[in-house]
Parts: sequence; C-alpha cells; structure tokens
Amino acid sequence: MGGIPRMQSGGFFDVWRVVARIAEHLTGSSADLMKRYLALTLLTVLTAAALIAAAGGRAVENEPPTANQPAAKAPASAKAAATPKAPAYKTLWIKDVPHVRQKPDFCGEACAAMYLQRLGQAVDQDYVFDQSGLDPLAARGCFTKELAAALSNIGFKTGSVWYQIPVAKKAEYTEAHWKAMHADLAAGVPSIVCMYYDDSEETTEHFRLILGYDAKTDEVLYHEPAAARGAYRRMKRSMLQKLWPLRHTAKQSNLIRLRLEPGTLKRGTPATTFTAADYAQHMMKLKKKLPPKGFTVVIQHPFVVIGDESAAMVKRRAVGTVKWSVDKLKQAYFTKDPRQIIDVWLFKDKASYRKYTEEIFGDDPDTPYGYFSHTDQALIMNIATGGGTLVHEIVHPFVDTNFSECPAWFNEGLGSLYEQSAESNGRIVGRTNWRLAGLQKAIKAKEVPSFKALCSTTTHEFYSKDPGTNYSQARYLCYYLQQCGRLRKFYHQFHANQRKDPSGYDTLQAVLGSKDMDKFHKDWEAYVLKLRF
Repeated sequence: MGGIPRMQSGGFFDVWRVVARIAEHLTGSSADLMKRYLALTLLTVLTAAALIAAAGGRAVENEPPTANQPAAKAPASAKAAATPKAPAYKTLWIKDVPHVRQKPDFCGEACAAMYLQRLGQAVDQDYVFDQSGLDPLAARGCFTKELAAALSNIGFKTGSVWYQIPVAKKAEYTEAHWKAMHADLAAGVPSIVCMYYDDSEETTEHFRLILGYDAKTDEVLYHEPAAARGAYRRMKRSMLQKLWPLRHTAKQSNLIRLRLEPGTLKRGTPATTFTAADYAQHMMKLKKKLPPKGFTVVIQHPFVVIGDESAAMVKRRAVGTVKWSVDKLKQAYFTKDPRQIIDVWLFKDKASYRKYTEEIFGDDPDTPYGYFSHTDQALIMNIATGGGTLVHEIVHPFVDTNFSECPAWFNEGLGSLYEQSAESNGRIVGRTNWRLAGLQKAIKAKEVPSFKALCSTTTHEFYSKDPGTNYSQARYLCYYLQQCGRLRKFYHQFHANQRKDPSGYDTLQAVLGSKDMDKFHKDWEAYVLKLRF
C-alpha cells in the first residue's frame, strides 16, 4: 500500500482523487468493485455540488432587498464576482397610458392620475392629492409617505416602497431592484419611482412613472410629469440607476418605488367645489407674498383668512364672522361658491393696514375700512373698524358667481345691508347703520331720485355719478323689503327674470304689489324718516 498519497483539505474532489490512486494498486474483483464505487461517488458529489450552488444563487439574486431585510447583506451575485455581468432584459412597455402635466409640486399625484386614467377612471391629480390626507396649509405636494397613503386609499398594492441600500454596494442593489421592477412591467404593473431630477448639483427629488424598457438601446421608457410633451420619454438604464438611489447618510441610500398593482380600486368622481388640492395650490402661491412672521393662516371654505392678530383671534374671526356670514348668505340666496378661492386679509389696526397694503399689494387705499382687490382676488380689511365691511365685501363674490348680470344698485344694496348684521330666527338680517343719517337728510331736502331712476343706473353711473344717495337708497330699499319679508322673494324672482327685466324695476313692482311707484316712493321715505340708529 506504499505510495498512497495522504488526503489534503481540498474538499470532495480531493477525496475522489485519493480513492482513485488506491484503485491503481488493486487487481481482480477488488479493482472492479472499487471502480464501481468511484463512479457512484463521483455522480453523488457532482449532483450535490450543483444543487448547493444553484440553491445559494436563487435565494438572494432573484429577491431584491426589502425594508425587512438587513441592508448589509449583498446579493449573491456581488459575492460571486467583482464586476457581475448585467443580465439581459426583454423589450416591453405598457401602452396607451395618457400623459398628465403636473401642477406645481404635484409630480407624484400626476403620475398616479396618468395610470388611473389608463384604468378608466375619470379623475385627475387633484383627486390623488385629496386621498393623501395632507393638510393644504403645508403648501406643498405629496412626499413619499403621503403619496403612498393616497395610493393605498385608492386601492393600489404599492409594495414595501422604501428600501435601504449600502452606498458601497449601490450598483448591485440598484440592479436587483431594477430587475424586480422589470418583472413587474412584464406583468403589466408600472411603478412610480422617486429619483433625482438630473445629475446636477442643484437637483431636486422628483417622481416619474416607469412604463417600459427598450432592450435594443438599453433605455427605460417613462412619463415625465414636469413637461407638456412628456409621454414615453427615454433614459439610459445606467442613468436611471444613477439617479434612483437617494443619499440618506454617508453609508446609506434609499430606493423608493411605488408599485401600481390595482387591487379593489375606489371609484373617483370629479369635484364640484374647492378641495384640499385647490387650497394646497393656492397656499403655494400665497406663501410667496406672506410676510415671514406674525401672520396666521386659516382655511375657511371658500376663503383663506390671513391675519396679524393673535392666532386665536384670527381663528375666532374666521369662524365667527366669515363662516357665519357665508353659511347664512348661502342659506338665504346663493347655491354656488365663488369661482376662485379668495383671500381675506385682516390687519389688526390702521398702521398695519397702511403698512401691508403698500408692501404686499402696492396699494394706497382711499378708505379706512377695507376694500376688494380684483387684481389680487383679495378682501383687504382694517379689522379694527369692525367686521361690517368684511361681511359687505363677502356678498360681492357670491353675487358675481350666482347672479353675474346683477346690476350695481342691487349688488351694493344687498352688500351694504349686511354691513350691520345679526342673526334672527336662524337667519341673517341687516340692521340700521351709519348710512341712515345721510339718507334722511337727502329725503328732507327732496334729493332722492325715483326708484325707476335708481334701478336704471348703469354700473358707471352708479359708482361715478352718485348724487350721494345711491348706496344708502339701495340699502334701505333692501332693508324695507327685508322688514316686509319680501327681500328673499325679490332676489330669487329678479334672478329668474333677469333677461326680461335686467334692471329689476318690473320685478320690484310685482313683489311690492304696487302699480303706483310714486306713492310707494313717498310711503318709503316716510318709513325711512322714522328709523333710528
């Protein structure tokens, strides 16, 4: 048995070599038996080695790291070779996905809306934002957390969303996640990824909708929400994998991917009034003009209230004056909200009013009380003078939306009626106010025009050729109708008859039940002279 080598620590194949050398020294039946044993041993060893190697590769390579896996564990392919060969991916894409251009900071919302429309839902990016629960006062679009909540609320199965990867092995991990995303695309499931917009130093994070891959050019197909013509754009896969990891710490990056696998999707419906998304967009614009300190903002549908009093007082005025008047005016007259969100600026005193009307709006107001700025779509008030002018001005945007052809005399008569207002039997009512004294003086001097003349005034005549009684005469006509229980009836009949009776004079006669308007005029003047303030 001399000359037989000793076994080294080389593994299964070293054992087989030792047994083979032993067989060389054997003859006869012993040699045949040993050869059979060698063949069986070799087959067993090769089979076991192949199974072990295959099992070790599939367990990690085909399953990308998730939030529940330790970030330190690299894919098996990373251990097998320093520079792994990139696998081949098939060409595929999800067709006929509409493109939606995002509103400011609504890139994720727009991406989701695109695929929802592909699935037959008549919804927009505002709908997606509204499902997120994000407070519009944040003045921004959805971050990943809120977008994931919105998609989940809509009914998508988004997957784990966040994946932590070690910076040192970024390439291997990103490749594994791309492989998983490609597999989803093959199954008809697109993804929203959060990535850097580009590779510049000033870049920002941005959501894009990934829809396919072109193997011939090694390019990813995606919808770009930030561009008007952003459908099916192309990006080298290497660039996607460069921009996708978001640096979190010196040693760790985050990958963000939201799968758009439909579950039981909630059916969305178009909004008929302002929603959280509308206020979020409005707040982004408002933030640019808002002074950096000292102001509180309250969303009080359908307005946004901004004030420099204490936060508690601003909220109190938003509810006690704005909400109260809106609710009562809609109860009595209006069915539709203003066409635009309107800001209500409440400055705490004369000095603040003068300072900020100039700094914010570039205005030099000619009234100490407040005014409406058509340019800025804002009610601008010196709230120290009281809330009467505020309620007056709130009337006008509602009239503009609900009764756009309303003549100036009735628009201002109704608005000025509620300069001094209260609640009676659950309804808003106007009270006598400071305009009474001037009207009584004009009546005594026989300077008040006929109601036919008042109703016939054009907008220019009412405001620019006012004999000094237009506002007060219109107000106290409305006051008289209110006290007789006929004001609401007059509004609704006038609104219904506006094409036949654009001035309202015929409707006024019908509601009063008076053919002799000269007699009514005298009776009304006698009524007004008895009023007190």
